Amino acid sequence: MKKIVSGLAMITLALFIIAGISGPALAAKTIKLHHLNKDDPFDNPTGAMATVFKSLVESGTNGSVKVQTFPNGQLGKDADVLQQVKAGVIQSGIHSVGGFASAYPLIGVIDIPFAFTNISKTYSVFDGPFGQKMAADIEKKTGMHVIGFGDSGGFFNITNSKRPIHSPKDMKGMKIRTMGLDTHKAIISAMGGQPVAIAWSEVYTALQTGVADGQMNPIPIIAFAKFNEVQEYLTLTGHIFAPYVWIMNDKFWNSLSDSEKAVVDYAAKSAIVAGRGMGRIIESSDRGLTALSKEMKVNALTPEEKAKFQEVAIPELKKLIVSKFGPEGEEMLKAFLDAVAAAK
Repeated sequence: MKKIVSGLAMITLALFIIAGISGPALAAKTIKLHHLNKDDPFDNPTGAMATVFKSLVESGTNGSVKVQTFPNGQLGKDADVLQQVKAGVIQSGIHSVGGFASAYPLIGVIDIPFAFTNISKTYSVFDGPFGQKMAADIEKKTGMHVIGFGDSGGFFNITNSKRPIHSPKDMKGMKIRTMGLDTHKAIISAMGGQPVAIAWSEVYTALQTGVADGQMNPIPIIAFAKFNEVQEYLTLTGHIFAPYVWIMNDKFWNSLSDSEKAVVDYAAKSAIVAGRGMGRIIESSDRGLTALSKEMKVNALTPEEKAKFQEVAIPELKKLIVSKFGPEGEEMLKAFLDAVAAAK
């Protein structure tokens, strides 16, 4: 009997030792994912992206990779979280161009105003050779893996509390909130306004108190931020498209098996498509432009009006990019404009 008990004890001890050795190796890898908005797939594009990504990664890897989302900028400001991703404190982030420019200033070349004639062209450009070229450059210069380029809600439009906008002279003297990007500031200046860089968390109050007269963002963001409560006019300028840049810590990416990488890549691509779709749905539904038009005075620029803005803004942005980034900026700008021209 003692021999039997002793044998069972040895087996139990061996199992504990095996569990101790293999446990960490078999434990699920976790992707902590930062994004800026609510964790609701029906509320905003990043909510849709995060939800779809989590579901497809966890099911596709049979649980060997888990996804934990951190919405609403819980981990800090976008630029600060970017450094957390780079350091491996968290594994992934969906970043605005404003936050991402702190690590990769050359992202500003995509801010040429009125480059796109319709939203579908943006998908062709950022999913195609140009997107791959920029992703490779980002990876080379930042050491972070690029998962893809998402949709922040469509084209940027301008709201304000002063008057309708039909020409650059209508923007004269208007204080327009922008991200801290030199390119965004230059666009507003060229179009006649006065750019004011204000943190996202302070924009509503700035508009409410008159620190800023207006701001620029896509329709879904204008709607869920409730800017209609503090802004009277909405002008559908459609002047820029600013994608989300979705990145992952390179060391973590390389820790994934080939099959896990394939699942993560597929999940991200599907999530980006979902985010784009949600952006278009919100934009055109009674939660987007329809709702805003009930409380705001809305006007779209005519082709003739848009031409006046193009005339003053495009040369200024090209000049800024060349002076700021030199030959490298010129080369990346040419690649971007060539891709826009070729997009179908």
